[in-house]
This record gives sequence, structure tokens and C-alpha cells, in this order.
Amino acid sequence: MNIIISNSSSEPIYEQIEKAIKQAIFSNELKEEEMLPSVRVMANDLKISFLTVKKAYDKLENDGYIKTVPGKGSFVAPKNMELLKEEKRKEIEVHIEAIIHLAKMADITEEEIIELFKMMFEGEV
Repeated sequence: MNIIISNSSSEPIYEQIEKAIKQAIFSNELKEEEMLPSVRVMANDLKISFLTVKKAYDKLENDGYIKTVPGKGSFVAPKNMELLKEEKRKEIEVHIEAIIHLAKMADITEEEIIELFKMMFEGEV
């Protein structure tokens, strides 16, 4: 797993790590029960604080993406498909809000947006 962090991003480093690990889980780059690098190893690899990686791992564990076994390490939790689906729903909502905002600015009707969405979803555009 290759995690790239940006010091110039407004997003905190622990959130960048969390997002990268989630993406690796979503894309099946990280499989169920696969062991993650230890907090210390990842901190050394990324040249960041141990506490920053620990914060990302704690958040991932609280959200159900990984599980930690004392003395053994952290592992990808069995996929909760409803949890994954909900995460994607939230992401889609953000994009829909942006679309609604743009449509209102351009005086485009709800019906026009729905028709455009249907055409694109069906692959006609």
C-alpha cells in the first residue's frame, strides 16, 4: 500500500492517511483480514509522528474499517457492505449539493437536471 501525504493540503495528515486506507479497502487493494503496517512502521515510512498515524488508525477502528488485536497488530475488518454503501452515499450527497447549487445559479430546472442525470446514468451522453 502506497500512501502519499501532502503537507501543503488543508486536510490534516491523519485524515489523509484515513482516506487513503479507506480507498485501499474500497478498491480491494487491502483485503479482509489483511494486516496493516504497524503504527511505528507507517510513521517511519511517512516520516511523521507516531501519534498522527495512531489517530488515523483509531478513527478507522472506531468507524469499523479495521480491528486491532493487542500484541498482533491492526487488520482490515470484514467488510460491512452497508457501512461502505453509506460512505459512498455521503460522498454522492456532496456532489449532488454542488449540482443543485450550480443548477440554481444557471436557472436550470429540477426536471432538466433529472433528465440529464437519467441520460448520463443510462450512458446516452
